[in-house]
Amino acid sequence: MPSRSRAFPPKLDTFPRLLGLSLTARLAVDTTAQLFSPFLSIFAAGMGMDPVALGRLISLRNATGLLAPVFGVLADRRSYRRVLQTSLFLTAAGLLTIGLGAGLWTILLGMFLMGAGFSGFIPTLQAYMSARLPYNRRAQGLGMLEYSWALSGILGLYLAGQLIAAAGWRSPFLVLGGFLLLMIPAFGLLPSVRRSPGELARQAAQEAARQAAGDPPRPSLTARAQAFLDLGPNRRSAWAALMTSGLLIFSLLHTVIAHGVWLAREYGLDASGLGTIALVAGVADLGGSVLVSLVTDRLGKRRSVLLGGLTCLVAYLLLPVLNVGLLPAVAGLAFMRFAFEFTIVSNLPLVSEQLPEQRGKLMSMSSTFGMGGATLAGLTGPWAYERFGVLGLGLGSAAAVALALGMVYFRVKEGG
Repeated sequence: MPSRSRAFPPKLDTFPRLLGLSLTARLAVDTTAQLFSPFLSIFAAGMGMDPVALGRLISLRNATGLLAPVFGVLADRRSYRRVLQTSLFLTAAGLLTIGLGAGLWTILLGMFLMGAGFSGFIPTLQAYMSARLPYNRRAQGLGMLEYSWALSGILGLYLAGQLIAAAGWRSPFLVLGGFLLLMIPAFGLLPSVRRSPGELARQAAQEAARQAAGDPPRPSLTARAQAFLDLGPNRRSAWAALMTSGLLIFSLLHTVIAHGVWLAREYGLDASGLGTIALVAGVADLGGSVLVSLVTDRLGKRRSVLLGGLTCLVAYLLLPVLNVGLLPAVAGLAFMRFAFEFTIVSNLPLVSEQLPEQRGKLMSMSSTFGMGGATLAGLTGPWAYERFGVLGLGLGSAAAVALALGMVYFRVKEGG
C-alpha cells in the first residue's frame, strides 16, 4: 500500500503520539475484554443467571473471534484505519446494547457485537504497529502497546468495580461504550503503513507471476480457502506459532474466568474488593509487559517465550498450594499474571514475522486461535472450579502451557 501519511496531520506521524492514541483506545477495549472475569458473579446476578451460564455466553463472545481473519485480510488489502474504526464501533455497540437492554437476546446480541469488535481491533492494531517497527525493535514497541492490558487492570477494572458499587452493574458498559464512540474519529488521523523493501519485492514477484499466468478462471471456494490457509514456505513454524497463541490464552483464561467466583466464595470479596484484586493483577501484567520492552529484543523472542512459558508452568502448579489464605492466593495470581504477560507479549513479535507480507492476516489468525482458546476456557474454567476447586484450575492451565512449550521448542523458528 503506498504511503499517504503527508495527507494527515504530522503531529500523529511520530511513534510516541501513535503509541499514546493506541494505548488510550486499547485501555478501554482491554478493560471491556477483561470486564467479566473479576465481576462474573455480580454480572450474572444482575442479568438473572448463574455464573456457569454467563460463562457460556462469554464463550459465544469469544467464538466470534473466528471473524478475525476477515478483518485481517481487509486490513492487508484495503486500510488498517477503516478496519480499526469499524471495530471500535462494533465494540461500542455491543457494550451499549448490554448496558441499555434487558433479556437473554439482548445479551446475546451485545456479546456478538463485542466479540466482532475485539476480533477486528486488537490484531489489526498489533499488525499496524508491527508494520511500522523494524523487527529488532518490535518487542519493545509491542511490549509498550501491551501496557494497556495491564493498565486496564490497574485503572480500568478498579474503576469498574467502583462504578458497579456506586451505580449498579450496567454502568461500566455505558461508560466504556460512550468512550469508544468518541475514539473513532481519532483513528482516521493515523498515517498509512509503509511496506518494507522485502515485502514490496515479494508482492511484486507474486504480481509478476500472476500476470505471466494470464487471466485464469475465477478460483473455486475450495481453492480460495486453500490459498488463504497457505502460510508460505515457513508454514510449519507459522502454524505452530498460531497454536501456541491459542494454548497460552487458554492457559490463562481457564483460571482467570473463574477467579472472581473463587475469591468471592472462599474469601468473601465484594465488587469493590474484586476491583482492588484486579488492580493488583494489573500491576503484575504491567511488570511483565515492561520486562518484554526491556529485554525480549536482546534476549530473542523465541527464547523469551520458552523462559516465560516455564515460569507460567510453575505459577499454575503453585495456585492450589497457595490457596491457604487471601494474601498467598492473591500473590499466586499476581505471579501467574506476570509470567503469562511476559510470555504472551514476547510471542507477539515472534508471530508477526512468520509471514511479513500478510501480517494483518497472520495476526488476525493468531487472535482467532486465541479466541478459540478463550472460548474453550469459558466452558472449562467455571466447570473445573465447581468440580475440582482451585486444583482443577491450576492443573488445566499447566497442561495447556506445557503443550505450548512443546510447540515453540520443536516447531517455531525465530523471524527477522
